[in-house]
Amino acid sequence: MSLLRNAIKSSVSLRTIKPIHSLPSLLRQSPKHFSTETEAPPPPPPNDASIDPFLQTPTKGVVYGKLLGISRQTLKSDIINLLEGCNLTPDDLKVNYTRNYMPFAMMVQFPSFSAYDNAFRLIGRKGRLYRLERAEQSEWDIVMPYNGKTVLLQNVPRIAVAEDVERFLSGCEYEASSISFMLRQSLPDSIKWATVRFPSQTQAMDAFIRKNRGFCLNNQVSVRVLQ
Repeated sequence: MSLLRNAIKSSVSLRTIKPIHSLPSLLRQSPKHFSTETEAPPPPPPNDASIDPFLQTPTKGVVYGKLLGISRQTLKSDIINLLEGCNLTPDDLKVNYTRNYMPFAMMVQFPSFSAYDNAFRLIGRKGRLYRLERAEQSEWDIVMPYNGKTVLLQNVPRIAVAEDVERFLSGCEYEASSISFMLRQSLPDSIKWATVRFPSQTQAMDAFIRKNRGFCLNNQVSVRVLQ
């Protein structure tokens, strides 16, 4: 529109012809002005690509959300039941853990924007402990999907090695190559943890039932199933 407002138009007036009563009424009309300059075309519509995709409201396709306010006791099934009608499955949820394996958010993959909008309304009505925010796909992609098949062993002795964990899990079916250790800085001493992956959720839960509060060397070990 600014181009149209700033465009300079030159015009040439036709001579005014003195009306003659015998001429048709067409010649008695007031003279008109014609432009000798080609009118500038209207500006093109704004390019959608220049708009931040995160700010656009998608009409179709997957929409990602971040559900805040969860705790260690919050299960995926709890969220699926809360968001009934949003067509979610366990594979549409990922628990986002801190470095100390404390859950602080549930990443949600909605099948459509209408499902996300429905979830937002449901939480406003009956899930006031939670807060739902929009998220980007990159936030979803970086979260490790444990899917209930990985257990966390807490308070493993600092001198423990993979063979000690294997003895601790004796009788359980797990992936020995997946055993991984980490140190958590604490006072007065650092705490050693280990994660182990299992072939299925059932086998991971079986390890929790059988081995929680068991002993690895001289330390009592807590077992948690990561979602």
